Parts: sequence; C-alpha cells; structure tokens
Amino acid sequence: MTPSTAAGPARELLARAASRQSVRPDDARAGAAYERVTIGGGAYFVKRLSPASDWIMRVTGDHVHRPYLVWRAGIMDRVPGCIDHTVVAMDLDGEGDRAVLTMVMRDVGGCLVPPGDAVVPPGQHAGFVAHMAALSAAFWGWDDGIGLTTMAQRLRFFAPDNIAAELDTAEVPGPIAAAAAGWAALPGRSPRLARLARLIHDRPEILTGPLSRTPRTFLHGDWKLGNLGAHPDGRTVLLDWAYPGSGPACWDLCWYLALNRARLPEPKEAVISRFRAALEENGIGTGRWWQRQLDLCMIGIMATFGWEKALGDAGELAWWENRVAGAAARRGIGSGHTD
Repeated sequence: MTPSTAAGPARELLARAASRQSVRPDDARAGAAYERVTIGGGAYFVKRLSPASDWIMRVTGDHVHRPYLVWRAGIMDRVPGCIDHTVVAMDLDGEGDRAVLTMVMRDVGGCLVPPGDAVVPPGQHAGFVAHMAALSAAFWGWDDGIGLTTMAQRLRFFAPDNIAAELDTAEVPGPIAAAAAGWAALPGRSPRLARLARLIHDRPEILTGPLSRTPRTFLHGDWKLGNLGAHPDGRTVLLDWAYPGSGPACWDLCWYLALNRARLPEPKEAVISRFRAALEENGIGTGRWWQRQLDLCMIGIMATFGWEKALGDAGELAWWENRVAGAAARRGIGSGHTD
C-alpha cells in the first residue's frame, strides 16, 4: 500500500526545496535529525530517524518504523477532522536497523504548546482531552494487524533490563540516566509502587491479560504537551506517532496525566471525568468497563513512569501511590507477591 497523499514521496518534495536549515527542537531527546525547509513557498519540517541512531526506537522495540506502517496503512487519513497530524509524505530507505525514515510535515511550530512550565489555557486543555476521546471513538474496536506497539512493550519501555544496553553507551541519553536513577530511588520513596512496577516488568501479562478483555481502540501513544498544539480554528495538532498500536483508551489518558501533570489547569480527577464524558458524547458507553480499564492503566502507567515520579515532589508521588494502591486492591494485583 502506498501513502494516499497527493504530495508524493518525501524525496520528490525535498528535491524541490528552495531552502533547508538544520534545527534542534526544544523537546527533541532522541537521535533523530531535523530540518526546516521551504518548498513552493510553503514551510515544512523534516525528521529523519532509524533504530541505529534513535534510542527511543530501540527501547520501545521499534525495528519496523511504526509511523511508516501507520502512514502506509492509511490510518492517519482516517483520524477525525479535529486532529491534524501534519504529515504530507514519508520515505523509508535502507534495510534493517540502518533503514532511515524521512517524514515531511507542514511546519506548525507557531501552533504548538510553548515549552516551559506555564499552565496550559483551560480551553486548549479541554480541546486536547475532547479530541483524544474523539480519536479513540473513531477507531473503537480497532485491532492491530500491521505489527505496531504491543501493550507488553508499553509497560516495559523503561524497565531496568530493557534500558540496560543504553546505559552502556558512550553517551547515555538523559532520560535513560534519569530512569535508572528513578528506579533506584523508588523503593525508598514508595515501596508499594516499586514492588508493583517490578511485578509488571517481570510479568506484564498480569495487566495485558485483563486489559485484553476490555474495549480497545487505536492509540497514538504519546499525548505529551511537547507533541501537541492548537490551530486557531480549534483543531488539535498531534505530532510524533512513534508508539502507535491497539490498546485501551485509558492508556492515552493516563499517559497524558502522568507526563503533563505540572501544566494541567484542573485536578487529575477532573481530567479523568472529562475524558469519560467526552467518550460518552462520542457514543461510547462506559458503564460496564470503565473502572476496570482505568484501574489497570493506572497501575500500568506507573510500571512505565514510576521512575519519573520517584524523582519528583512528594505530593505527586503520593497521588499516584494512593490511586494505584486502590486500583491494585480492586483488581487483586500484587497481593501475595513478595520481593
């Protein structure tokens, strides 16, 4: 299958570039290369990456260029109109882990959430949550038949054994060093979260099994503010489709809560209620499965990001510890397990 865009392959677009400038985005943390280019008077943003140079691809188990698979399968063309993925062309050149993916996107830098610690405007945040729910609803029941990110991989993105190889590199990526420090600190700050994270890393099926019996949808996988923006007409810019796959809608919600908490304009409980209400407004009934799926995703997101909470403030850590403790008790997870 070939991309459905009329813009043509990335190499053909870039051959017509009038200007090209290498750039380093504020939020860039992996080994990708970036350019700003001008083509036919239009501004574009180019990203190139491969498993050989990009540590995020390696720790997330992406040796097949998942964004390209999503693009080639036409999934981006099917997102609701409230979402702008910005992609106009992709090319994949080479083989194996040396293969390089080139993505050409419209340059929407002026619409992106600015970096920093400022709280996001309430209306913009409400739009993000509503459009996350709209994306989930548009793909409700979606199964992955093209080899994207699995739930087991998501739970183990930062598992100590999964990041061990990156710790041995000449230049250890900052987030990897932070994850190692966070996991080391977590038992002293929250023994309960540490035990649960270790259990899920060792036996992800404890969560993936029961999650598979709740509704699934297409997951973008990385609703952090660094990937988000808003057009003047209210549409959400959603960049960096690096962790796509089939999974529970509550996963994208919990990811949004865990990574953006310092900049949210309302309590996390209100965000959870807002997302559930938005699903209902999109015709998705939540009565039979909501609490079960939310509980499992709350536990799971701490297997992914418990290290980050161990490095943060006591109030944030306590919130997650209390939520996860309640979720684990309701689901019978962790009881009877010892170090």
